[in-house]
Amino acid sequence: MMMGRDGATAVDVGLARHVPVLLHSAMEYLNVRDGGVYIDATFGAGGYSRAILAVGNARVIGIDRDRDAIAHGADLVQASGGRLTLVQACFSELEDVAHKLGHETVDGVVLDLGVSSMQLDEAARGFSFRLDGPLDMRMGGDGPSAADLVARASERDLAFIIATLGEERHARAVARAIAAARKQASITTTRELSDIVTRVVHVRPNTIHPATRTFQALRIFVNEELTELAAGLMAAERILKPSGRLVAVAFHSLEDRIVKTFLAERSRTGGGSRHHPEIEHVPTFRVLTKRPLVAEMPEVAANPRARSAKLRAAERGDAAPRGHDAASLLPRLPSLAEAMKAR
Repeated sequence: MMMGRDGATAVDVGLARHVPVLLHSAMEYLNVRDGGVYIDATFGAGGYSRAILAVGNARVIGIDRDRDAIAHGADLVQASGGRLTLVQACFSELEDVAHKLGHETVDGVVLDLGVSSMQLDEAARGFSFRLDGPLDMRMGGDGPSAADLVARASERDLAFIIATLGEERHARAVARAIAAARKQASITTTRELSDIVTRVVHVRPNTIHPATRTFQALRIFVNEELTELAAGLMAAERILKPSGRLVAVAFHSLEDRIVKTFLAERSRTGGGSRHHPEIEHVPTFRVLTKRPLVAEMPEVAANPRARSAKLRAAERGDAAPRGHDAASLLPRLPSLAEAMKAR
């Protein structure tokens, strides 16, 4: 799905429905140039796109796998005066999207990772353990849902997924409880799953909900978010022009680790790995953030989600992009297709 049409020239950043975490820092590191072309690879509610469009005569390609996000961006497309194009796609496809729109290279790519507040706030999407709805969690609406995964994955795979992607210490107990419950009846709603997890995971008062980590793990796995991230980073490396900027804001330790590892590898010089010692590395990026930027207390107070945010940024060098080695960035897990065949 693609949207892009001429309209009014004014873009009012103040009308944004949602202000992204670390917006000021992200724009500072993105270093938006008058007339530049930028990819907002996780369009969401359009906060980053609005901020980019407010600078000079910049153009934005907004990408989101969520068709609702694309539809909700129609007013911003109209207000952009033809400078914003929205495309429904995964951010691993950002290079192909840019090429199809006639851009061989771009000046910047920004990634705001994780689930959006719009998705969490809509019960029918099945992302929230606080709102009862169908156990879905699919960002793009296609492929297996979280209910499908819970019904068909083996107890062992469920435990591994929840432990790895949710960093849940009680993952085995959660998987065992899910396996026992599904023998009695199908688990089809967020409330049903939340109640199952709550019976076996106990947390201190005034801390996170007991089902937080399990829901996070299932959402990341169903949407193959880490695979998408690794592929998206490599696509950004290929599409960015020299001196172009990459900015990534992560909310999960595994996401941040992938970004950190990717930038460390791409900024390293010297010999290759022990598997390919003959390869001489030439840096493709210069890291701009020696340590990740985090939100300051006023922003955290206004938006508790900002507490876990980490921003990393880098500038593209002149060297040719490196090979496709996304698997080296990812934790060892069964694929979604494998997990669905496990029982």
